[in-house]
Amino acid sequence: MKNQVQLITYVDRLSGGGFQALKALVERDLKGIVGGVHALPFFDPIDGADAGFDPSDHTTVDPRLGTWSDVLDLSASVEVMADMIVNHVSANSPAFRNFLENGDRSEYADMFLTFDKVFPNGATQDDLLRLYRPRPGFSFTPIAFPDGKKKLIWTTFTPQQIDIDVHSPHGSAYLERILDRFADAGITAIRLDAAGYAIKKAGTSCFMIPETFTFLETLAHKARSRGMEVLVEIHSYYLDQIDIARKVDMVYDFALPPLVLHALFTGDSTPLAEWLKISPRNAVTVLDTHDGIGVIDVGRHADGRAGLLTGPQIDNLVETMHARTNGESRKSTAAAANNLDLYQVNTTYYDALGQRDEDYLIARALQFFAPGVPQVYYVGLLGGTNDMALLEKTHNGRDINRHYYTASEVETALAKPMVQRLFDLIRLRNTHPAFQGGFTVTQPSPQTLILTWENGADRAALSVNFKTVHAEIRYSQDGGEDLIVFGQTP
Repeated sequence: MKNQVQLITYVDRLSGGGFQALKALVERDLKGIVGGVHALPFFDPIDGADAGFDPSDHTTVDPRLGTWSDVLDLSASVEVMADMIVNHVSANSPAFRNFLENGDRSEYADMFLTFDKVFPNGATQDDLLRLYRPRPGFSFTPIAFPDGKKKLIWTTFTPQQIDIDVHSPHGSAYLERILDRFADAGITAIRLDAAGYAIKKAGTSCFMIPETFTFLETLAHKARSRGMEVLVEIHSYYLDQIDIARKVDMVYDFALPPLVLHALFTGDSTPLAEWLKISPRNAVTVLDTHDGIGVIDVGRHADGRAGLLTGPQIDNLVETMHARTNGESRKSTAAAANNLDLYQVNTTYYDALGQRDEDYLIARALQFFAPGVPQVYYVGLLGGTNDMALLEKTHNGRDINRHYYTASEVETALAKPMVQRLFDLIRLRNTHPAFQGGFTVTQPSPQTLILTWENGADRAALSVNFKTVHAEIRYSQDGGEDLIVFGQTP
């Protein structure tokens, strides 16, 4: 993956169109801004139960967006990443519909996980309580078959997302077809969505167990043999995330978003500084994504081990976000919204900071100077605000941060002074040679932090005073030094 800022976007929600419109935007207004595009699920259909993360056909582009030829055209302009949804398929997929119609006689019966397939001898209460699920409720959905009998089908996320047996002949062949299709379309990186839940084994949590790592290693080898890198998406305890990073190509730095907010909210840089000293270097850094802002990644482990933030600190973080958004994030989070996760607050990052331009630019500077390859969500790239109308329409909490931008809205957003300053910051991150070198972090005081990149004579340093909300970037330029300033005057 190119060491430049990457864009993550829904194809139809940024450009107001499909792949051709997105390609035009990348080549025109975003030229020099994004080194790659992570196109969120563009498979058929894009408007299922989970905004494309429940494809009925993972090898078909939704015709409303274009064709695989259009994907290949985009890959000629920038690197393209696509989601490989390894854990489940849509309940409307042809294979599952065949299973529903024919039961155990279906040729696809092996592809789907039933309760008795994982627990052939039944399960105890402890077995069921041990299962990890990211949302409230049961991991299974009872489904009736033509013979009148019901089966418990494994549905980790929603009843419309049917978990597959990745080791079954049909499950394995399904994943191989996806890899081949991606490679043919010029895709150079894949994100394994919900990968931590892919392997089910009786007597375990069925989340990131040793067998999961074996599966990921095998799948990653298959992807690499086709010329694709692999990014694994997993929310987990921070020490587990460090361990996971040693075993895969790339991981997300999901601890960074809440730690940056905590530092800006409280003036205390210590948790952020401690994390940046040990965070995985093979990371994709984010502040915002198509999901909410996670807190599980900085919280304590289930076994009681301390997290990067304490319980009271996390409570303050969440409540401050609710206050900064004037209560909007409260309406889209937890029991107030559907499709909820236990560990996320739904809001744009700009709103989480109270729409304060200087705070937001400092947050982005911290992301760009943190170790890893930065990825910026399309709403965040445009300084977008919470879409309360879409939330009210869908009652899906995540939709607060999934606005559908028209072409004219994109044009208006691009002209905003804050967005232009953000673009200047991105250009620095994309082009300055220092970011190809080594990273150090120092903490002169609990309120201040200095992040430095050095590559021979080239140097770029970000210093932030979180108490005064002031930041400076000093970087080598033409034998001298240039300065960028954010926030209040000290």
